[in-house]
Amino acid sequence: MSNQLLEAEVHIFLKDFLRQRGQPLWDHHLTMARLVSRALRLDRSAIIQTGSTIARYGLSYLTPCLLSDRPILLVAPLAIQKRLLHQEIPQLQQWLETDKVILDNQSEVDFDTFDGLLMVSPETWLEDRLDNKGYFPENILTLIDQADYLSEWTKDYLTITIYPEHWQQFQSQYPDYGNLIQEVKLLLEKSILSHPHNPYDCCLLETEYKDSLSHLCTTLPDHSLLKEFGQHLNQNNQLLWASINREHNTFLIHLTPLDISSILSPCLQISTVVLMGGFLDSQKLAPIYRKSIGLTEDILCLKFTPHRHNELIKLYIRDRLPMPNTPEFQPMLIEEVKKLVFGGHKHLKPIIIIVDDVPSKAQVATFLASEFGSQVKVETIDVDNNSILISGWKFWHDHQERLPIPKLFIIATLPIPSLENPLVAAQVNYYKKQHKDWFHFYLLPTALKEIQRAVMPLRESQGIVALLDNRVNYRSYGKRILNAFEPYAKIDYIDISWLEENINNHHQNEQ
Repeated sequence: MSNQLLEAEVHIFLKDFLRQRGQPLWDHHLTMARLVSRALRLDRSAIIQTGSTIARYGLSYLTPCLLSDRPILLVAPLAIQKRLLHQEIPQLQQWLETDKVILDNQSEVDFDTFDGLLMVSPETWLEDRLDNKGYFPENILTLIDQADYLSEWTKDYLTITIYPEHWQQFQSQYPDYGNLIQEVKLLLEKSILSHPHNPYDCCLLETEYKDSLSHLCTTLPDHSLLKEFGQHLNQNNQLLWASINREHNTFLIHLTPLDISSILSPCLQISTVVLMGGFLDSQKLAPIYRKSIGLTEDILCLKFTPHRHNELIKLYIRDRLPMPNTPEFQPMLIEEVKKLVFGGHKHLKPIIIIVDDVPSKAQVATFLASEFGSQVKVETIDVDNNSILISGWKFWHDHQERLPIPKLFIIATLPIPSLENPLVAAQVNYYKKQHKDWFHFYLLPTALKEIQRAVMPLRESQGIVALLDNRVNYRSYGKRILNAFEPYAKIDYIDISWLEENINNHHQNEQ
């Protein structure tokens, strides 16, 4: 099909397809489809913030991909690829009567003749672009879905790790240096395993241990892992840290870049790239997001907002509650969770309760388990529509897509990264040295992104979010936090007496 006709054809076919399905799954389908079509026609990069989940916006970029006659590279996690291959693509192919070739990671591709859609994982794309593997043409048009995770994917890919089994490999491969290897290992082991326990199961490694590792890498330069480790170890952009498995009394040594903007920037400049995700930045032009990934060129930016009626969430906020860092907060948290769960357990399940503080999480779980038994789960994906799941932000972040959409979502504290986390503290110190506003450049955007990710699915069910962190009412950034929940209907007029009556009746029935 001629690229000149692509936008018009996409509009007609997608509009008819949506009409045939009987409901507009998403208000912005046609606008996003035209924008992706334009990117294909004009080779102009773009950032699209959908404000929604892949279940809603996937059709918008697949339609121009399937109707275009040029090769397209789609970078997406394997779970997303699987969904597209088994759900959206077959339906669209049948409706559009196209036979565009769809390939995945495992396929061999002759790009001299290929004009289909090639889906690859973020790891494969990063390996090609960062390590110059030459898997894909430099100028191939590239769509990146779930681009909100691009920084995380890149840091994970670039992290170099020494696992417990590597120490034995070093010993076997370099027996003449057995004493040095054992000495370095024991030095690290003594320090790391005796490190005071923290909820994050990690610690930073100080200069003494950095020097010991550097000496080991220099002494054994023929080992590929140690060679790579040594090449990056003394760079200012690198963070040396250890993750700890207390149960098995083992540790891993990690080297992670603190800033990936200069590393990722060339990958985003060599071809037309369309970055798509639910929430990339609180602003339409995405200045913080663009800076964080090194995207400095002029780029078309589009930010969709959820429908004010169809995607409205109900937001319950109590005023005059104790602040999270006060002794009064934990008893209040138990009481508020008690009221909300007892009031909604019959009609609002599944219920998700986000509690990051470990002692508070245990207390909430113990109380609810005594009342609701096996319905109460703690950080497990083995949940159903009758469950009450208690988890921290990280667990919810990692497993949200595999869990049922909650009808009641209770947030104990805002997902502002804690400076008690050694990795967060190190990142903040790095930004301080660069004279950046670390709160507004790092901590606050991270919190806003986590909130948006968490509530997107609730928009589809118009669920209830209960926010028990009073900082939204009394901190200067509170308005920006509330804006992340938009559109919402504030329901601070909840009839607490009705909820308390439910609690009393439940206790009377138990007696």
